[in-house]
Amino acid sequence: MRIAATVIVLLTAAAAVAATADAQQASRGHSAVSPKPDLIVFITVDQMRPDYLTRFLPQLTGGLGRLYRGGAVFTNAFQDHAITETAPGHSETMSGRFPVHNGIVMNSLGVNDTTVTLVNAPGAGASPSRLRGTTLTDWIQAADPGSRSLSVSRKDRGAILPIGKSRSPIFWYATNGTFTTSTYYAAALPAWLNAYNATRRPASFTGKTWNPLLSKSEYSEPDSIPVENGGNDFMFPHVISSDTARALESLSSFPWMDQITLEVALAGARAMKLGAGPHTDVLAISLSTTDYIGHAYGPDSREQHDQILRLDRSLGAFMDSLKAIRSDRNIIFALTADHAVAPYPTVHVHDPNAGATYVDVGPRVAQVRTSLQAMGVQKNAFAFSDGVVMINRHALAAAHVNADSLVLAFRDTVLKVPGVRRADRIRDLIHADTVHNDVARRWLHMFDSDSVFALVVTLTPYSYWGKPGGSAEHGSPYDYDAHVPMIFYGAPFKPGKYAERVRVVDMGPTLARVAGVRSLEKLDGHALTAALK
Repeated sequence: MRIAATVIVLLTAAAAVAATADAQQASRGHSAVSPKPDLIVFITVDQMRPDYLTRFLPQLTGGLGRLYRGGAVFTNAFQDHAITETAPGHSETMSGRFPVHNGIVMNSLGVNDTTVTLVNAPGAGASPSRLRGTTLTDWIQAADPGSRSLSVSRKDRGAILPIGKSRSPIFWYATNGTFTTSTYYAAALPAWLNAYNATRRPASFTGKTWNPLLSKSEYSEPDSIPVENGGNDFMFPHVISSDTARALESLSSFPWMDQITLEVALAGARAMKLGAGPHTDVLAISLSTTDYIGHAYGPDSREQHDQILRLDRSLGAFMDSLKAIRSDRNIIFALTADHAVAPYPTVHVHDPNAGATYVDVGPRVAQVRTSLQAMGVQKNAFAFSDGVVMINRHALAAAHVNADSLVLAFRDTVLKVPGVRRADRIRDLIHADTVHNDVARRWLHMFDSDSVFALVVTLTPYSYWGKPGGSAEHGSPYDYDAHVPMIFYGAPFKPGKYAERVRVVDMGPTLARVAGVRSLEKLDGHALTAALK
């Protein structure tokens, strides 16, 4: 669940030339610039499609527009794994490793943790206990123990997974209108966050009306598509509940949630003195509202268009505020997304989704589980989620059920369902052409064994799991769900558009190169040196 930026000047000339440059700079009344960044700001926009940047660019006058126009923009960047969900996507941002290696393979096996509780807030406990390995913040702190980091998000997984297992300050929004953490990190909140929570800022939006930011003529999208939001409240204006408790619970589906998240991030940066030097600090921010609005109204809606415009303005205000307290010459920004999204199967605007359909294999899954229970097999021996069949081989063997025969029989059954394109065992995908077969390669970037994850099912392009009437969805191994923005902004980077095919796992290694640190383990990604000065 869970956008990035930094500005830094690299001294690449010989020592004598560098000394001369420093002297010249000092003579003009400026202090010398550090060869390493004081602050890395990593921004992840949940469910951000890269075409939002190009589609709405003339109207992007804030932070998104600034990063796109002035940054090193990789136009062919991907989350190169199959289950394009929030948890796996955030796990890659600063780890440099695919889910098969970092252990975060789906939302349901992400940060949920019943052994910990939230601090002063209701809700389920969360921690990075399933995450394997280290991240960029660990690499920086290994080289410089004085480095500090902070992560803030609406979602627990968006806050937790970019940073990893270090017990750094990590906070997310709770349904009671406060930002919290879990007892994995601390038993109490810091004074600065208690002070922010005491303002009851989220409650100030109770009863507020969301109208389009610009005049109606500035939006090309129709505001009358009944499939949006489950057929309820699918036209502007949208009014948040006048009941404060309900308003706090539903605030995530309104653009103001991103604004609040950025306010908390800025308050934390001030209190912790991030970027004040002499160390390289990290500020991770995951902005979740685009995902909530995208699910509710879809990528082709007027609501999503307006959300991107508001996100642009909020991000611009945040960048200006950060610049006011820290020299932006030694700040770098990085921005990406955890995944994109597919349009509703019945809405045809920007995507070639004419053949899309809804696919429900629930009755076939239920039939298998009923048969197994009749044979005395425990309930959790066969499960299906996110297009994956998971089995308990020990439980099946105890009931004298051949696991491989069961999986193959289910595969034959599910392949007959309209909308199912393929069903594969991982052991069979290992022999596929992973250079040209994106689907096979992305499944192998999720799993390296079919001992538990026994079968992976892929739908036809743009098709949805489930039945009509639900939300807009993502999660497939196709480019439309995997294609994300990737931008680096700051002095070390050469502004421009780069068309080479890159992956989000390349971001951590690239920022490590800029920060002058090394990873603590073998990575799947590599530094994108083409964008470095």
